[in-house]
Amino acid sequence: MLTVIGEGLVDVVQRSSGIQAHVGGSPLNVAVGLARLDHPVQFIGRYGRDAYGDSVAAHLKSSSVLLPVGPDELPTSVATALIDDDGAASYTFDLAWELPGLADRLPFMLQATTLLHTGSIATMLAPGAAEVLAAVEHAHPSATISFDPNCRPSIITDVDYARRQAEKFVTLADVVKASDEDLEWLYPGEDPLDSARRWLSLGGSEGPAMVVVTRGAEGPWGVNASGEAHFPAPPVKVADTVGAGDSFMAALLSGVVDLGLAGAQNRKDLRELSAESLRDLLAHAAWAAAVTVSRAGANPPTRAELTRMELRGQASRPTGTAHIDPESAELPSN
Repeated sequence: MLTVIGEGLVDVVQRSSGIQAHVGGSPLNVAVGLARLDHPVQFIGRYGRDAYGDSVAAHLKSSSVLLPVGPDELPTSVATALIDDDGAASYTFDLAWELPGLADRLPFMLQATTLLHTGSIATMLAPGAAEVLAAVEHAHPSATISFDPNCRPSIITDVDYARRQAEKFVTLADVVKASDEDLEWLYPGEDPLDSARRWLSLGGSEGPAMVVVTRGAEGPWGVNASGEAHFPAPPVKVADTVGAGDSFMAALLSGVVDLGLAGAQNRKDLRELSAESLRDLLAHAAWAAAVTVSRAGANPPTRAELTRMELRGQASRPTGTAHIDPESAELPSN
């Protein structure tokens, strides 16, 4: 069982052509993305007893995502996305984020979890952020942990606080994904790739096995103990960028699960993943993001759709690069 903890909300999308409402929230999108890639997933979050909350629950259930936590009496959170003529999104938020009583239910809800993902607003906004951190600490001895800061400076305006929060979760995570914009905001004036390299060292032997940076048209880049890897962004006509990073995250984690590397017992093998295998994970995730940006809204691909996209692009797609760290590479035996 895979578990995603975080916010679910409704994206009210404003375009020059009109207004539409879509269920969203970065962690929720990742949960749906994992389910559409044929993984059993449960989503631990909150939504209200209102029309928007009904749409959140229906959206998750339509992709077979389990909901161990029911609606509460607070209003469902809303994000308003303004889409410009180039397809880029900017956001404003009306949020309520708390999970009262979660600690008492964690032993039951997480008992079968092999991978726990969280990130974004859920890991930054009080009071819920403390409850999410406690859940990650509870799951860490038995499950792979993944984290995506997916920073929202319009909500969490204190960058020093955001940096401290992000580093708490990075230290506990096995798989970390961030955008170059996230890292530029958290560490102003620094090269995002240097920031990612530093994140790889947080937590020592219990810290991240890989840190991946999404860079829009430049394509994703990643670093692990074996070296660094890059995959060029697949060419695709962009409808909008809503949910692209979440689809990327879901496919990245799906790749880890498909390799049989989910679960704390596989932490050592995950840390020893080759740079070439890291590049393959980047490619798989990049194609998932390409499907999502080719259509409106946060609409991650099914496994069948992703496979078709990869096969269509196979003949012409660039191969990417993987650079092995000579200090970590094994010498051939004589």
